[in-house]
Amino acid sequence: MTAVPVTAAQRRTSVRRVGLLGMLSLALLTAVVVAAGRGQLDVAPAEVVGSLLHRLGLDLGPMPSHPQGDVTLWTVRFPRVVMAAVAGAALATAGALMQGIFGNPLAEPGVVGVSAGAALAASTVIVFDLALVGTWTVALFAFVGGLVTTILVYLLSRDGGRTEVVTLVLTGIAVNAVASAGLAFLLFLGDQQAREEIVFWQLGSLNGSRWEQVGVAAPFMVVGLVAAMAMSRRLDLLALGDRAARHVGVDVERLRMGAIVVVALLTAAAVAFCGIIAFVGLVVPHLVRLLAGPGHRLLVPASALGGGLLLVVADLGARTLVAYADLPIGMLTSLVGGPFFFWLIRRARRTSGAWA
Repeated sequence: MTAVPVTAAQRRTSVRRVGLLGMLSLALLTAVVVAAGRGQLDVAPAEVVGSLLHRLGLDLGPMPSHPQGDVTLWTVRFPRVVMAAVAGAALATAGALMQGIFGNPLAEPGVVGVSAGAALAASTVIVFDLALVGTWTVALFAFVGGLVTTILVYLLSRDGGRTEVVTLVLTGIAVNAVASAGLAFLLFLGDQQAREEIVFWQLGSLNGSRWEQVGVAAPFMVVGLVAAMAMSRRLDLLALGDRAARHVGVDVERLRMGAIVVVALLTAAAVAFCGIIAFVGLVVPHLVRLLAGPGHRLLVPASALGGGLLLVVADLGARTLVAYADLPIGMLTSLVGGPFFFWLIRRARRTSGAWA
């Protein structure tokens, strides 16, 4: 067989892909090291790296000089930072999928209500003290709640075989309102401890993250990310339009339903232990698309890395902006994502001339 020559455009695309993923990976690793060392007990970045290397069996780098430094890193800081990276990657990947299957930049799990649905289901577990499958119960209920909510929004947003942006957003607002009412009812039913945990869901926080929780959330994120990568080529074809995608052999409805399941899976991975963290799935994929283009084979992994980076930095701000306080991380992401959402709406109206 004759080898197919690689064109100059393909080489440039490959270099750009490697360069972007490399820069995002380096930025994420740097943010993890810095975030792990910052707090009431500061640990120098070199000592953070030294602690990591020693845990890997490499006698390199300095260990934390403070007597409690190494224990603090491995019992408090690293679980929280890793959970931030996992949740951010899950939400950003889910946002990239939502924007791909709905074909507009305004779609993301929080906007269409999947986060609220997952949080409502998880809060039900808290109030009624359910433990059907042990530590996986919260994540399982969050998955089911997110899946049901996403399917509901998808079905209600369809009209004549297509999804209108305004219908999508308004349906999400309605679903969020219903979920908020359900959360309020659960607050009424629950005891003091349950109420505090439900408030945690509404505000979003990584405080108290443990390795056991990371062990539950990370597999959800990894499976969802792999599934999203497997769909990337068909999502590129879907961008040509439903008719063109069907013409080249894509089962459009099956692809959309499969993507919806993956979105619920990824959102559950984040919401199950971190609560509602809005706008990560909206902001990150859109910014990555501006840098990398619309191709999902690059967009999906770059969004995962960018989402992890954003949430690690946001959590660092939540822990350090106010002394001796832990701000709700959902508040910080909303402060960034809210204005960005308004900008996207205005941009969409300028380019399309209407809301559709």
